This record gives sequence, C-alpha cells and structure tokens, in this order.
Amino acid sequence: MLVDSHCHLNFRDLADNLPGVLAAMQLHGVEYALCVGVTLREFPQVLALAEAHSHLFASVGIHPDYEDEDEVDGATLEALAAHPRVVAIGETGLDYFRLQGDLEWQRMRFRRHIRAAIAAGLPLIIHTRNAAEDTLRLMREEGAEQAGGVMHCFTESWEVAEQAMSLGFYISISGIVTFKNAAALKDVATRVPLDRLLVETDSPFLAPIPFRGKINQPAYVKYVAQTVADLRGISLEALSDATSSNFFRLFRKAQPCN
Repeated sequence: MLVDSHCHLNFRDLADNLPGVLAAMQLHGVEYALCVGVTLREFPQVLALAEAHSHLFASVGIHPDYEDEDEVDGATLEALAAHPRVVAIGETGLDYFRLQGDLEWQRMRFRRHIRAAIAAGLPLIIHTRNAAEDTLRLMREEGAEQAGGVMHCFTESWEVAEQAMSLGFYISISGIVTFKNAAALKDVATRVPLDRLLVETDSPFLAPIPFRGKINQPAYVKYVAQTVADLRGISLEALSDATSSNFFRLFRKAQPCN
C-alpha cells in the first residue's frame, strides 16, 4: 500500500480527468491521497473530493504565494478544520523565492495557521522555499511542536531536516528525488529515520522521472517511493509500509477504509 501525502486533485490538469486519475492510483497500488488546500476560495472543491471518495482526505489553508487571498482569522480556520474529512491545516509557510519585498504578511499568515493548528489539535503541512531560517524560527516562537506536522516537498539541507524533526515534524520527499541533480535531497532521503519519512507527488507538479515535464498524478508516487527505497537499500514494500504507517500516525483523523 502507498499513500500520496500531498497532491492537488482539484487543480484543472487533474480534475478534468478525475476518473482516470483515480483509476491510475488503484492500478499502481496508491490506496490513499491527501488533497491539500491552498486557498479558501478553492477549499470547497478540495473538501468535495474528500467527501465523495473515502480514500481521499482534505486539508485547509492558504499557501504563502497567494498574496491577493483575503486574510483569515484563526477561528475560521479552526471551524473549517472541524469537518471530519479535514485532517490537517495547510499548506502554509514561507516562500521568499516567488515573492520579494516586505513579506511580513506571509509571516503573520504563517503564525495564524500554526496557532489554529494547535487550537484544532491538527498537524501542519508546511511549505518553505528560500526561507528555512525564518520558517524554523517562527515554528519555534509559535510552539509548532504542539501541533506537529510535515515539511512537504522537502528540498532543504540535512541540518534543516534535523531541526524540523526535533520539533516533531516529518520529512516528505517528492519526485525531485528522482532528478539527476538532486544529490543533496538524495542524501536527506537516506538519512531521515524511516519512522519520520513520507512520500508525495505535489501533483500536478514535479513529475518524477520517467515522466519529468509531464503532468504529475498521485499514481506516480510509486516512482518516488521506489527511488527512495533504492537509495536506502530496502524493498519497495518496506518503504511503502513504513510511509503509509507514518501517514496515518501523523494525520490522526484520517482513517483507512475497512
């Protein structure tokens, strides 16, 4: 069994072919997927997917790239997160790559998400790009270890991974690990303890080799898992079992189907 711990099935590239996407998941042994929210405007689409399909789960949050998204208070996030199919808050975090200038609004948004996750008793899904130092600083200042969560689509150094794990966070590896120039990430993928590791697609983005440059989909998490298993010198089955167990341990509201 495999779990895609981070995908965006409501995005048009996947939503327009949802039956085919779900069929491909089944064919590749990907039994569950977490559909991650990035705006509140589109959250109803994400939630509808989780309500309609017992093997899909949802999260609620505002991605740091969406500068024009109306700010949200913690009480609203908590209320939306109370839905039984919502298993996490995020994705949230900091991104200093796509946006520049005064990004204090990003940091305040991130703080609200951390506080809401703690209040709701749910884990965080954290995005960080070119902002590791501030991301970890805010996590510490706001007590993010009380919520726990995952550093999704991890591309930072081993030192950053260690600091995140010291706060109770998991490390999620995406299709980037299959790229030839991803030596640092390959190293991280071999060093993260097996009980703190997740795999994801971040689809429709970042398709792994041999699909690089094409539309990604949850079925392709199998190629991520196989690469990580090969790097660690273990079987795909062992890697799949571990990451699936980790998923359900972290996202406690997510219940496997009978």
